[in-house]
Amino acid sequence: MIRKTNLLLALGAASGLTLWGCATSKTTNPTAVSATPEAVSPTAMATEAPVLKGVGLDMANADKSVSPCDNFFQYASGTWLKNNPVPAAESRWSSWNLLINQNEAVMRQILDEAATSISAPKGSNLQKVGDFYASSMDSAAIEAAGLKYLKPELDRLAAIKDLKGLQLAFSHQQMLRTGPVFGLSVGQDRKKSTEYAVYLNQGGLTMPDRDYYLKDDARSKTVRAAYVTYLTNTFRQLGDNAAAAQKNAATVLRLETRLAKASKDRVAMRDPYANYNKMTVAEAARQFPNLALPVQMQQAGLASAKEVIVGQPEFLKEASTMLKTEPLGDWKTYLRWHLVSSVAGALPRAFVEENFRYNQVLSGAKQQQPRWKRMLRATDGSLGEAFGQLYVDKAFSPETKKKALEMVNNIREAMGEHIQQSDWMSAATKVEATKKLNAFVVKIGYPDQWKDYSGLAISRESYVKNVLTAREWESKDNLKRFGGPIRRGDWGMTPPTVNAYYNSSLNEIVFPAGIMQPPFFDPKADDAVNYGGMGAVIGHEITHGFDDRGRQSDADGNLRDWWTKEDAEKFTQRADMVGRQYSAFAPLDSVYVNGKLTMGENLADFGGLSLAYSALQKQLQKQYGANPRPLYDGLTPEQRFFLSWAQVWRTNARPEYLRQQVLTDSHSPAQFRTNGPLMNMPEFFEAFGCKDDAKMVRAQNERAKIW
Repeated sequence: MIRKTNLLLALGAASGLTLWGCATSKTTNPTAVSATPEAVSPTAMATEAPVLKGVGLDMANADKSVSPCDNFFQYASGTWLKNNPVPAAESRWSSWNLLINQNEAVMRQILDEAATSISAPKGSNLQKVGDFYASSMDSAAIEAAGLKYLKPELDRLAAIKDLKGLQLAFSHQQMLRTGPVFGLSVGQDRKKSTEYAVYLNQGGLTMPDRDYYLKDDARSKTVRAAYVTYLTNTFRQLGDNAAAAQKNAATVLRLETRLAKASKDRVAMRDPYANYNKMTVAEAARQFPNLALPVQMQQAGLASAKEVIVGQPEFLKEASTMLKTEPLGDWKTYLRWHLVSSVAGALPRAFVEENFRYNQVLSGAKQQQPRWKRMLRATDGSLGEAFGQLYVDKAFSPETKKKALEMVNNIREAMGEHIQQSDWMSAATKVEATKKLNAFVVKIGYPDQWKDYSGLAISRESYVKNVLTAREWESKDNLKRFGGPIRRGDWGMTPPTVNAYYNSSLNEIVFPAGIMQPPFFDPKADDAVNYGGMGAVIGHEITHGFDDRGRQSDADGNLRDWWTKEDAEKFTQRADMVGRQYSAFAPLDSVYVNGKLTMGENLADFGGLSLAYSALQKQLQKQYGANPRPLYDGLTPEQRFFLSWAQVWRTNARPEYLRQQVLTDSHSPAQFRTNGPLMNMPEFFEAFGCKDDAKMVRAQNERAKIW
């Protein structure tokens, strides 16, 4: 959790396609199955279009007992949903998972080869990646070592004698990224994007959201009870007797609950202005005296910094008070917990199992993920670009990058046209919006310049030692940016990642190599399938530059209001309509989507699909002109476009996962990502011949559209 926070600070305000990390369907050619007559529009049937066998869609996955105009999610994927229950080791199962599994099979082969390589030059990426993965997979050595390699850090905490020692310990734990109370990091200044700034933000919680500490509903109580059990049993594993373990668990829960009460909620954290409070280091030291900010800055190599951007001043005031008033012994217990829990996956089996039992309650998963999967992801997380170089050499072609760039240019052009054709935006705001769009930087596949890991020493001696060493290296890599030029070539995701993001401070859209595979992109598929998949992803990230948060940054990445007052009000009215629509969606009985928390992602889905559709129409016009467009598997291009969108999001999820997603995730559940935008799109109604009274058709005065 804390590593993700630091990453986003380093990126500025980053918005991703999805934070789940799961992906989709197989590359084998599907069997052609004709659509039901109701699925083909009268216009399409009247043409003499050629009928061809398609690639990329399999209508055997559809549930033709459901009308596409009543529930498109169920129509497009109902048979797949029935035949693909959630596996025991998963909390949800989707077409994303199929892609991720396929992708991880390639990654595993690379790692196995690296781990068994005896000829890798010392200090090379191959050696470091191979040694990291080999050490993580050596469970016998991990068991034999016990806490040996963590003991120096535990002893360091045990030796704290006073407040000064505690403050120094916080600085060290920041470097190890164990999540202690607050985050200190370097990122672009949101209002002066040509310079790096020091950021200070709230943190310090172990459970996924502040509400788990504060709410008294049955679900929150269940999670809290599981957390106390996790705390207690972990302290027992550290050698505490039963009474001490219970006491220490209560101490951690009490301190974190107090921090939770002072924390802003996730909706409040979305306001970029409210979370930008620049002050001098001297002023911050006066407001939060017990954080010893000058000492923290000096320890982090930031002594030359004169200012700091404080995210949540009220939280930091409370944290400062707590450092002085809460007993020193309780803080030592808190830090011991955060250290150990942050590396639980790198410790002996008993620690891993306690961590999993707690996470079972959160996610609903019945079994632990295979070790190789967990360690593969850990390797990617710690040595992402070293591993990424090996991955790209094996799994990404220049042809794929060329096709993706062509799609990006087409969809960016569509966005420019949508801006100009907008009937609610003034000419002055259109000029600024176009300027921002034209300034977008596009990154596809992998970095032009890779990270230099020469200063990072990795060996096969100890997995937990490697984890902590890699974290410290990453922290220093972040902190040393301060005072230097903006590193515009940096990436916030690794090349194998099945995801994408928009970074407002760099005004860039980024598509790692991992996502450039079916069902998002298939070089053998027709344009309709690729635009409904990868095209909508590209449009999604472009739209993030103009969603409720992204629109607040200008072409240079600065937090600046470039909207006229009237246009801003019109945007807000339209966005609020989207928020109301999603807040009415309930994935479970009495569990509703938070339309404010998911606003940015919902707007990006709306805009992305609309842009991709427009770009597809231009592509088809260019290709066929006035000639009949071919029907692949009996489906029109428009139908295949929307079906491609739906297959990207086909998902089964456990109720535990859905409850946590609604509380913590800025993305809506999959069925609403599928249906939500379509319920507002006349193009969808026409493609499937939907009548005005169909369930998928909103009344005209209730339809939302921004881009």
